[in-house]
Amino acid sequence: MSTLVDYLIAGLLLTGGGFALIGSYGLARLSDFYKRLHGPTKATTLGVGCILIASSLLSLRGSALSLHELLITLFLLISAPVSAHLLVKAALHLDPRAKPPLPPEQ
Repeated sequence: MSTLVDYLIAGLLLTGGGFALIGSYGLARLSDFYKRLHGPTKATTLGVGCILIASSLLSLRGSALSLHELLITLFLLISAPVSAHLLVKAALHLDPRAKPPLPPEQ
């Protein structure tokens, strides 16, 4: 059972690192501000989530349960969408022409 948990933790760490790498690549290579914001917000949130799940599984193997990972995950899941929304609102306020047109009425 211990070996299976070790493989699961290693897989989660590799998956989380992969998502974080993809998010960082998206931040560096995408062309538009909105695209640059979308890549890291989604991919890095998944990456950090996988790493925190691996860390909580590792703490379960020890003698006591650590609630630090749960609090970090909660803060991340609350703050990442809110900060992305505020950045988009600020960008639209600075350049109103970037707002997409309204759909045609039927």
